[in-house]
Amino acid sequence: MHYLMGVDIGTYSSKGVLVKETGEVVASKIVEHVMAMPKPGYYEHDPEKVWWHDFLEICHALLENSKIDTRQVIGLGISTISPAVVPVDSEGQALRPAILYGIDTRATREIAELEKLFGVKLTSQSAAPKVLWIRRNEPEVWQKTHLIINGSGYLNLKLTGQATIDFYDATAFAPLFNLNKLNWSNEIAPHVCPLNKLPRLTWSCEIAGRITSEASRVTGLLAGTPVITGTADAAAESVSAGLEETGDMMLMYGSSTFFILRTKTLCPSDKFWSAPFLEKNTFVVAGGTATAGSLTTWFRDQFGIQEMEAERLGRGNAYALLAKLAESAAPGSRGLIVLPYFAGERTPIHDPMAKGVLFGLTLGHTRADVYRAILESVGFAIRHNLDTMKKEGIVATRIFAVGGGTKNTFWLQLVSDIANIHQYVPEQQIGASYGDAFMAGVGVGLFSSTTEASRWIKIKQVFSPELAAHSLYNQYYRMYLSLYENTKDLMRQIGQCLE
Repeated sequence: MHYLMGVDIGTYSSKGVLVKETGEVVASKIVEHVMAMPKPGYYEHDPEKVWWHDFLEICHALLENSKIDTRQVIGLGISTISPAVVPVDSEGQALRPAILYGIDTRATREIAELEKLFGVKLTSQSAAPKVLWIRRNEPEVWQKTHLIINGSGYLNLKLTGQATIDFYDATAFAPLFNLNKLNWSNEIAPHVCPLNKLPRLTWSCEIAGRITSEASRVTGLLAGTPVITGTADAAAESVSAGLEETGDMMLMYGSSTFFILRTKTLCPSDKFWSAPFLEKNTFVVAGGTATAGSLTTWFRDQFGIQEMEAERLGRGNAYALLAKLAESAAPGSRGLIVLPYFAGERTPIHDPMAKGVLFGLTLGHTRADVYRAILESVGFAIRHNLDTMKKEGIVATRIFAVGGGTKNTFWLQLVSDIANIHQYVPEQQIGASYGDAFMAGVGVGLFSSTTEASRWIKIKQVFSPELAAHSLYNQYYRMYLSLYENTKDLMRQIGQCLE
């Protein structure tokens, strides 16, 4: 029997699986970690203390718990939060904490400059402005920088000595990455980062390198084990969801929401991110909100003291208890509307200065109303994305819901009601690490393509919209859209007060 290993590094936790070639999970491991916020709008991970530490702990646990012969592990796949910007020196050591994806809004000035200079549309999700931010604000770091790499690139460098990045994740480095030519841009490089500081571009399932003797010593994996280039967590999660046809869409409920929709061709868009996918001649449109699960974590930590205490006493999970609390409130939360822009917003408004809003409060409102309004706000944000995509002629025909948020079935039903969509939930909800394992199988030749991932996937549950609820939410949705338009200037003003 052959085994495949997959490891995913997420915002607040890392997950790993060891999977039989038939898709059966024989061992899994989750390691929690923290995300640093040294300043408002700055979000970071320590590559050594978070990424590498988690990888080693996961790898040791999988091998020990499964008790298999390491010669049976024929491939390793890795995914990480995306984009993540990590400068490393000539020895492969990180020179500073990794700057994370769209929730990190430090490079607003660089975004504006690159947009003006090259006539492109960028957001806080764009990695190139963050590279420029390092170059401009940390010259001592830049002077020592040998390579700028992403999360999977950092781990691959530690494991194989090779620095690579897949084409899908490289699109987050636009305009430094040329989407049409699939290479680094000679025109843009002088303004952002020299080409010799950028990693080698490959397809996601290609073998980036093999476990070195030193990596074998610290991981327990056999030297020479193939490691694929890997990709962004969301892309790997879409493999675990079973995307295979044009129109299939993965909707990932994590700390943020992220969606990936398979398209027949490259579909340029000002609102969303068009990209090559994991293999040649495959394409997707992607987007996502800046918050989702992070909102529920914020509410739990700030206002869910009694639920956390109940969890401590063994009386249930705090999030599950909060879901029941929200269910006790009426649809529409008795006139409360939340804008979920607690960390700016990604698609479709692309506004790093956006702020969260709780609108319509009265003395009669309860915690249940507020928490339900927060959950509803994510539904409104998802609908906003889907409606905007339809206007561009991009339509999702099947939506596969994945991620930690799918444990909250009340939330899924609420989103289906608001957005008037059917959501298919796969039986296997381990997530991106499961997709990583399958991609490793493609890399070593067990499977011909990621479209064969459906051989591993079974649908567990389907959520269908309730028309009466959808009709009610229509009026709230219109107010949701108007609320942002009528407050966005004030959002910028209050943001300036904090500078």
